Amino acid sequence: MDAEGANASRAERLAAVASAPASLFFRLLEAPFRLVQRLGGIKAMPYAFLAPNLAFFGLFVLIPLFINFAFSFTGGTDIFLSERVYTGTEQYSFLFDCRNYLDPTTCREDRFWKAIVNTGIFVFLQVGSMVILSLVTALILNRRIRARGFFRAVFFFPVLLSPVVVALIWKWILLRDGILNAFLVTLGFERILFFVSPDWAMFWAIFVSVWSQMGFYTLILLAGLQAIPPDLYEAAEMDGTSKERVFWRITLPLLWPNMLVVIVLALIKGVQIFDEVFVLTGGGPGTATLFIVQYIYMTGFANQIQNFGLASAASVVLGTVLFVLTVAQIAVTRRKDDA
Repeated sequence: MDAEGANASRAERLAAVASAPASLFFRLLEAPFRLVQRLGGIKAMPYAFLAPNLAFFGLFVLIPLFINFAFSFTGGTDIFLSERVYTGTEQYSFLFDCRNYLDPTTCREDRFWKAIVNTGIFVFLQVGSMVILSLVTALILNRRIRARGFFRAVFFFPVLLSPVVVALIWKWILLRDGILNAFLVTLGFERILFFVSPDWAMFWAIFVSVWSQMGFYTLILLAGLQAIPPDLYEAAEMDGTSKERVFWRITLPLLWPNMLVVIVLALIKGVQIFDEVFVLTGGGPGTATLFIVQYIYMTGFANQIQNFGLASAASVVLGTVLFVLTVAQIAVTRRKDDA
């Protein structure tokens, strides 16, 4: 018994020695939190846990945001803000100097307004297609069809891919010697230069964007459909109500809060489109698929003469639009929660 007790005591001492570094580390780690709790009480603890995230957010989001805003009032090619020339609202005046805002060729900075027009066309067609196709897909996947789980996973899978990967896959398909043209030649048709025609380039930019993002919005609408009480459909079936009337009078009104969220999120995402189109078409042919985010990137970084002030002013305009859309999203979400 004495030998066994000695061995147990020795094992306990070895365990204590081995765990001493970890114990010391955790004591040092919790020391700031104990100090916060001692000074501010238990109510101050959430702020202590939030402080690192807030510091990170301020360092990499808020400070660059204010620097970008300051850059929009300066000119020149210098990088450091202290060395740049203050120009007031000259950059904004240059952007908005147009005789007819609907005709980009009448503007001093015609590429900016061409990007605005292209972005507007893209958002209108892409969001409209996205909402309709997501709704139809959600309605189908909500029914009791064979292999329903498999099809739900298939529709959601493109969302998991990187936008660059998606664009490279479709660019490989759509090239002059790509898979799609090889298939057309096999059927006896001529090759189509998809990236040479402005209409085809815009079509495929919209198509690829819808294909890669539709699964996410379908999931939101599918969740809304599954939240509708089945009793309503049973009562409508007992009353002999047609399927079209059930959709317009029951499904769509109860699904409308989810539809609003989908529309607002799709609008915000559509306005910020860059990755897929930049890799797929590069903004071409010409400026046929040049969108606002790519214009900012080209103006501030890719052009031979880098105009940081003009790019910053354009980004402030874009940020204002996104802020309005974000406020709309918050209002829609709150209305949904209140309902």
